Amino acid sequence: MKITLIGYGKMGHMIADIAIERGHEIAATIDTFAKDASVMVPAGDAKAVAQAVKNSGCDVIIDFSHPSAILDNIKEVLPLGIPLIVGTTGWNSHFEEIKALAASTGGTIMTSSNFSVGVNLFYKIIENAVKLINEYPEYDIATWEMHHNQKADSPSGTALEIAKRILNESVTKKETVIDAFHQKPEKDELHVSSTRCGFVPGTHTVFFDSKADTIELTHRARSREGFALGSVVAAEKVKAGLDSGKIKAGSFLEMDDIF
Repeated sequence: MKITLIGYGKMGHMIADIAIERGHEIAATIDTFAKDASVMVPAGDAKAVAQAVKNSGCDVIIDFSHPSAILDNIKEVLPLGIPLIVGTTGWNSHFEEIKALAASTGGTIMTSSNFSVGVNLFYKIIENAVKLINEYPEYDIATWEMHHNQKADSPSGTALEIAKRILNESVTKKETVIDAFHQKPEKDELHVSSTRCGFVPGTHTVFFDSKADTIELTHRARSREGFALGSVVAAEKVKAGLDSGKIKAGSFLEMDDIF
């Protein structure tokens, strides 16, 4: 499989190494700042990104670029009809718009707030924990995340996904609050707090707290390798699904759809 990478920072380099180890070919690496990228494009020039992708002759695209560029990249690249795997976060509010674009152009896109297999297991554990906690109204729920100080968005896409899954299962929490509270929180408000510091790859904790005790569920990433591997596996699964007909061209896919 020939893979083109949009975004050739630390994550892009790691994805390239893992893809090659798994027998794939890197058709092109596209970046604005990385001097070792095979194609350099001007900042914000999504049309140049799309042209570089087209010229690469790739079978699949993996984008780990930047939240400020991702939406324009998607809008230019998706109509090419090459399956697009997006690991860049910070564009959740545009999902419906991109679903419509995928359906109208026949371009297939798969995105996830976190490609780590462990994190996706963590999502399932949280869902089941919330179902149990529903029977014990004395427990309140909150979630917190911490990432390195170079991360561009806050809260993380993973934190927002955790919050969404809590709201889906909880009988008490109905609304997410990501800002600081300046008054007592309402019972139905789920607080999602963030910290940015140092070199932390990613830590996410869900708290179930009562007068008697606190239950904490935590996932700590040791490195970005799990995210990189997951994105390559996702690319393999999407490409295979399209080739076999199990996935329909023009689909908007998330992690639960392919794993």
